[in-house]
Amino acid sequence: MNKSFFTTAIGQIDWVLVIAVLLLVCAGLVTMNAFSPEAVGRGAGFFEQQLAWLIVGVAVFFVASAIDWRFLRTTPVVVTIFLISILALFLLFFLGTITKGALSRFDLGAFFIQPSDPAKLALVIILAKYFSRRHVEIARTRHVIVSGLYALIFFILLFLQPDLGGAIIVFALWFGMVLVSGISMRHVAIVLATVALVFGSLWGFVFEDYQKDRIKIFLNPLTDIQGAGYNAYQSMVTVGSGQLVGRGIGFGTQSRLEFLPEYETDFIFAAFAEEWGFIGVILLVACFGVLLWRIIREAIHGATNFERLFGIGVALLMFVPFVIHVGMNVGVLPITGTVLPFVSYGGSHLIIEFLALGMLMGMRRYRRTAHPDLVGGEVVM
Repeated sequence: MNKSFFTTAIGQIDWVLVIAVLLLVCAGLVTMNAFSPEAVGRGAGFFEQQLAWLIVGVAVFFVASAIDWRFLRTTPVVVTIFLISILALFLLFFLGTITKGALSRFDLGAFFIQPSDPAKLALVIILAKYFSRRHVEIARTRHVIVSGLYALIFFILLFLQPDLGGAIIVFALWFGMVLVSGISMRHVAIVLATVALVFGSLWGFVFEDYQKDRIKIFLNPLTDIQGAGYNAYQSMVTVGSGQLVGRGIGFGTQSRLEFLPEYETDFIFAAFAEEWGFIGVILLVACFGVLLWRIIREAIHGATNFERLFGIGVALLMFVPFVIHVGMNVGVLPITGTVLPFVSYGGSHLIIEFLALGMLMGMRRYRRTAHPDLVGGEVVM
């Protein structure tokens, strides 16, 4: 039984994808180890904790790769996933722990759980299910609106925590999946106009002063270096100090001396860039490129529209946080507290990322080898 289980799991693995992921994880681990809390007198090291989460994540990956995920195509299962995700996010307001000013996670004593991470994967499943049956009708406005309402519930619950970065990722997931589903340019224009209107309303009536400050400082970080612009400014300084080949592992002074805050999570790209320099950054980006290429490759070969849309959603789940994280580290996007997939410290996001990839590997078992619209001689809807 065990032999059959592991044979099935290993047989479905894309080892090029696995190697790319492990290189990314190692990049994060090396950076955490070089600037571990012991080095600055904080207690238990990020490296050891992240290594433990990595072991759990790899186990989740292999288990997920051995599961037949076709049951996700059924409406009752997807509805259950949707309700559980909404309930978990809602319970945060009553049972959550405030961290960095946000009600973003549950404190279970030995560890924390951040429900926003599984909620994003749940949204990918929900939208893949919805659009897989309605992609030929996507030109109808009601399908854009209905799918948008699903995403809006997640968006609002994350925004109210407040988790601006998570809310932005939810919107990007929805918008990206709508685009690949075949939305017309007229609808794209309407969506963008609506977003602009909503943002204007949020700026005028909803955004807190500190959220406005983040956006203002994004436009000109030098206006308040000692205040709201400190993180953005120090991140840019850290990235630039790496120059071509970096300062070397363990010699990143901005992180070691704690000029750069949250170097293990929100600003790990900057900490990595300081140690490894431009060459290291190119290698890191190349690993992400390989990862996205292999995910999209799996999406193209999906057995049905659901698997193809799910694969695209997983690609967006990796790509959007990557762009936001790197952008805010180099000063071209506002600071939103977004982690770098597979690289930043944290168990919740790491396990969900491994789960998403494991699900893709499980779907390889029944992926198509014929024309995209024909499997077994029948049109797949």
